[in-house]
Amino acid sequence: MRGTTRALRHVLYCSRIRGDHLCLQNGSRKVSTLRAEAVCSSSRPFAEKEINRYLCQTARSLSISMASDSAGDVGKSGPLIEYERRIASGELVDGDAFQVDTLRLLQRLYDQLIEHEDSCHLDRYKASKKAGRSRWLWSRLVPQSSYSPVKGLYLYGGVGTGKTMLMDLFYDQLPSNWRKRRRHFHDFMLDVHSRLQMHKGVADPLEVVAGEISDESILLCLDEFMVTDVADALILNRLFKHLFIKGLVLLSTSNRAPDNLYEGGLQRDLFLPFIDTLKERCIAHEIGSSTDYRKLTSAEQGFYFIGHDSARLKQKFLNLIGKETPRPQVVEVVMGRHLQVPLGANGCAYFPFVDLCDKPLGAADYLGLFEKFHTLALDGVPKFSIQNRSAAYRFVTLVDVMYENKSRLLCTAETSPIELFEKIVTIADAQRMSPRSSSRSLKGDDLDLCVDNELGFAKERTISRLTEMNSREYLEQHQSRLLGMAKLEVEENNDALLV
Repeated sequence: MRGTTRALRHVLYCSRIRGDHLCLQNGSRKVSTLRAEAVCSSSRPFAEKEINRYLCQTARSLSISMASDSAGDVGKSGPLIEYERRIASGELVDGDAFQVDTLRLLQRLYDQLIEHEDSCHLDRYKASKKAGRSRWLWSRLVPQSSYSPVKGLYLYGGVGTGKTMLMDLFYDQLPSNWRKRRRHFHDFMLDVHSRLQMHKGVADPLEVVAGEISDESILLCLDEFMVTDVADALILNRLFKHLFIKGLVLLSTSNRAPDNLYEGGLQRDLFLPFIDTLKERCIAHEIGSSTDYRKLTSAEQGFYFIGHDSARLKQKFLNLIGKETPRPQVVEVVMGRHLQVPLGANGCAYFPFVDLCDKPLGAADYLGLFEKFHTLALDGVPKFSIQNRSAAYRFVTLVDVMYENKSRLLCTAETSPIELFEKIVTIADAQRMSPRSSSRSLKGDDLDLCVDNELGFAKERTISRLTEMNSREYLEQHQSRLLGMAKLEVEENNDALLV
């Protein structure tokens, strides 16, 4: 409680705006008063910025103190404590109020999970080791329902606001002995479909799959929740109903609010019950920051080349693979499928854009590709419009998978990331650009314009990620990761020789 008391006393000194007065108070005694007119127009923005910064720091200090007090029995740990440590060490820039507000919820979820560890069956060593099919058979004989006493979180907001960073920060603080899993939504759904194939012929294969997933991970963290596929949309409600009944706690991030998921999708009426299920078992919280932290990096330092300079891209590719000779390769992906790689060597793959995004490929193919390769040279990224909408969807998915795997991108593109997608708009954007009336004709319309809500929202994330992947900081982290992997491989080889 001492930390909380100190923080509350500190808050009594915080700045407050009352009409045209800026007051600093200590309890009921006024320390000083500054009329708004006394702040000149040139210094007002700076003063407001400093006030907001001070208020944010004060609020964060109070949150840290309260989190520390509430976490006294668990070693003063949790995402909020770790967040402050990283800011103090310079690993993170000073966070904004929106991130701090989200961290309070994550800290509360963390504390609730610690408190209910036994009733949530989080400890993998104490949990039942029954297989999926036997669990399903047992539930037929003895109907069971065990909703978690802890509600999950659904975090949504604009691109680059730190959703993935906050989820990873939360996940990294969880005890290692817990049944937990952190996955990208694409990867999770591919795993679900693969399991469904294995359990064909069972009366309710979704319940079997839900049993297997909950046996492995009762706490599931899903990044980039985005429903675009009708096959996914049709199974999500039944799948998650089974998962929640089995005690699953969900933490997810998304660019879309729950009510806007799968907006305009085929047979969306069959998807709507999932939204109700999601809101019942998760607290929805918007991260409202307008800052795109990915764009604070040193952009234009990497290998994003504007123009049709295939020779330059090929030379960069050859420089990266060193003395190895590139040759065609084959990558095995899920369910026995194979992906043909035109050229590959030393962890680097070379593709013309048409071979990777104009063919009927998807997340499974891209995931398989980046399990084997850490770098992609992609030649000839075009501007996107109604004429190549399918290729745009695949490119968005490709960038998502690359970013999730911390892969490196070399590419030649027709224009900058922003201009690649300027013909892709949401319905609301299209209405602002060209409002309709009974007297209007189609003569002035842009026939290349692609009006697509899902793609229109997803493009902002793709532009943001392309910007970060092209930065010096991202490429240095990638190189450091490669060196770490090489060092580990050498150590493992040395250990094998000593055995």
